[in-house]
Amino acid sequence: MPRARPSGIVVTTADVPLIKGMVARGDRRHDVGAWFGLNQGRIKEVENGDYGTPPPAPANQLPPSGSPGPRARNLRRDVARIEQLLSQGNVPQALAELRRAIADFDVPV
Repeated sequence: MPRARPSGIVVTTADVPLIKGMVARGDRRHDVGAWFGLNQGRIKEVENGDYGTPPPAPANQLPPSGSPGPRARNLRRDVARIEQLLSQGNVPQALAELRRAIADFDVPV
């Protein structure tokens, strides 16, 4: 049987405190993995310290429990970027980012 194509999704140093915070909050490894697009084994490796030992992120920086996956994570990132551009008065760039985010999320306009 052929092996599955690698996803290319990896644990980053920025992900580690969030993962540790979500686990400390009591989130299931499955839900944490779904948020990051990772399998539960990578989450366990973070718990074991295989990716360093930074402290868990505080609760106010964590995504909602039972998060629906990488698409929602990316959408939250895009919304934060659009809000930043709007606060800077950069409406044209914010609109361009919004169009890209909608296209990435595959939502018909």
